[in-house]
Amino acid sequence: MLVKTSEGLRYSEITPKQLYLERRKFLASLPAALLAGRELLAPSGRARAAGKFANVGKSPLSVADPPTSYKDITHYNNFYEFTTSKEAVADQAKNFKTSPWSVSVEGLVKQPRKFSMDEILKLAPLEERIYRHRCVEGWSMVAPWVGYSLSVLLKQVQPTEKARYAAFESYFSTSQMPHASNAGLPFPYVEGLRLDEAMHPLAMLCVGLYGEDLPPQDGAPVRLVAPWKYGFKSIKSIVKIRLVEKQPPTTWNLSNPGEYGFYSSVNPQVDHPRWSQATEHRLGEFRRRPTLMFNGYGDQVASLYQGMDLRKNY
Repeated sequence: MLVKTSEGLRYSEITPKQLYLERRKFLASLPAALLAGRELLAPSGRARAAGKFANVGKSPLSVADPPTSYKDITHYNNFYEFTTSKEAVADQAKNFKTSPWSVSVEGLVKQPRKFSMDEILKLAPLEERIYRHRCVEGWSMVAPWVGYSLSVLLKQVQPTEKARYAAFESYFSTSQMPHASNAGLPFPYVEGLRLDEAMHPLAMLCVGLYGEDLPPQDGAPVRLVAPWKYGFKSIKSIVKIRLVEKQPPTTWNLSNPGEYGFYSSVNPQVDHPRWSQATEHRLGEFRRRPTLMFNGYGDQVASLYQGMDLRKNY
């Protein structure tokens, strides 16, 4: 096994978790001089050697709900570019290459810029936010995401006065995602938020899960998490953010506008045309539970929609 310093370490080269568990045994076999030299050259490299984040703070924005198990969060996923089978996404995405990676932020901004992943990781202190996640299909989970508010990134490019919306685009490659044509959706996947939604502290630029790098099936290496909205709004594997004046198109709204609106905030009083949204099945639980308005984040976000008809603006 090759030990690398943090300089030049790529996401695709991060040591697998099982190998990390054998790390002490491996280190014990190294000559003392070699080990000492490595300590001097790259103390920070040790903290990232297994894809773990060091010094992640606890966010006051976290909910008190116990997190869903790592296994459930990483083995029951929607990622249609790989497969429409939730249980098969982890296997289909396991070889997804996420290095090199960059996110272009452009459009109605004063300082358009392309951010590398290293730059994204250094923009702000990382924190763990335990967020509820509600899928439009009726299942939910509670995930300990790692990242910071999306507004940190957007402020770097200085949105102009004309900017009203943030349009997002996911990575797409037929060579890495050969089964995407079976999904019946137009790709690359696109999503959007109103700019005040995107700038809200709860809107999260997420780079990790359970203190580690995001697994491919959960949106590696960087995704959006908007916890008061249905899960399909939290776009994965972001490569572009464009600030625009008019409401941008979104993939599910393009595919089926009668069922998927632009706002798609969690609302137990407005049913999906084919099923009720009044209750949900949280992964790992036996009984269904009542769905909360705005997924339980009403105190923080309800003011964003004051005066709006939430049945019309679904």
